[in-house]
Amino acid sequence: MTMTNIKLPRRDFLKSSAAAIAAGAVPMSMVELAFADSSQNFTFAYISDAHIQHIKGKDFVRNWDRGLIRAVAETNLLDPKPDFVVFGGDLAQLGTKAELDHGAEIMSALKFKTHYVMGEHDYYLDDGEYWSKLFGPQHYSWDHKGVHFVVLNSILTYDEWNKKWPTKEQRMLEMAGLDNPNGSPFMVGDAQRAWLKADLDKVAKTTPVVVFSHSPLQKLYKGWNFWTEDAEQIQALLKPFAKATVIYGHVHQIQYNQIGNISFHSVMATAWPWPYPQSYAQATHAMPKLTIPMNRADPFFERDATGWQFIDVNSGKVAANYQLYNNATRRVGFNAKTGKPEDTVFQDPARRILPQDHY
Repeated sequence: MTMTNIKLPRRDFLKSSAAAIAAGAVPMSMVELAFADSSQNFTFAYISDAHIQHIKGKDFVRNWDRGLIRAVAETNLLDPKPDFVVFGGDLAQLGTKAELDHGAEIMSALKFKTHYVMGEHDYYLDDGEYWSKLFGPQHYSWDHKGVHFVVLNSILTYDEWNKKWPTKEQRMLEMAGLDNPNGSPFMVGDAQRAWLKADLDKVAKTTPVVVFSHSPLQKLYKGWNFWTEDAEQIQALLKPFAKATVIYGHVHQIQYNQIGNISFHSVMATAWPWPYPQSYAQATHAMPKLTIPMNRADPFFERDATGWQFIDVNSGKVAANYQLYNNATRRVGFNAKTGKPEDTVFQDPARRILPQDHY
């Protein structure tokens, strides 16, 4: 098994260990892209799924606020400093101006350039119009130190479903539910796929490509929209590249998978954890058999099953390091012998401990 070494131990990410301990869980991600020439290495941080929720007046759900505030504060303490930050979608819960403004105000404390991904909770009240005024395009790409980055809006859906609701408020509520038969499958859509093809056609196939989406660009569990309807078509566009990685939010849990040349890694939420589909018997699911579930939340510990992870991308292969508080640290790295990501400790069932078995 060939696993990349973690170049930066956890204590080196934070300038103040005391600050990290005082803050508790750190619900953000740290990503390192490593090259043969170490002088080219760089890092970026990843925060996702804050679900800022307005109650009334100036009141917002405190727990969701605190999760995002903590992530922003600790991202600012990272050492070495990340080149940029990615926010992975669902800044708001119901997409209102109050929620997006409040979330944007919290995020404004970041000291680094931030790239934003659209989530369904940001979109379905007004088709993402106000979000776009705050944060810019819903899909775009850029190059940074030899890596091609792509942001997709993967939470679009069928026009027929969009038009069936009497109000946009009801449409937002219908899409916001987890186990909701009135929802509709996510997709990237024809126009955006055409844009992606044209974008990738200009990129050398030896260039590492990292795609950020909100929904997983694979089909896991349709009942909860752990699903993207045109996932296979997106995967086909990434197939020519020697090094392709998809990083996504939405699922509020650790997931990892390998499909052909593409490695998939989810990140945790700052708000709350979702259960794993196999804990329910409502419908057939296709969760990656590779994925070893993380421990479920303790209701008496508001930050349990949220957390932070730093992701080391060495020679185009991702190793995700998950820091789970009151739990065993998890590391998922690429196993060259099997050709897929695996947990470096707990993939073997004989080596698992209780936190990796129950949820």
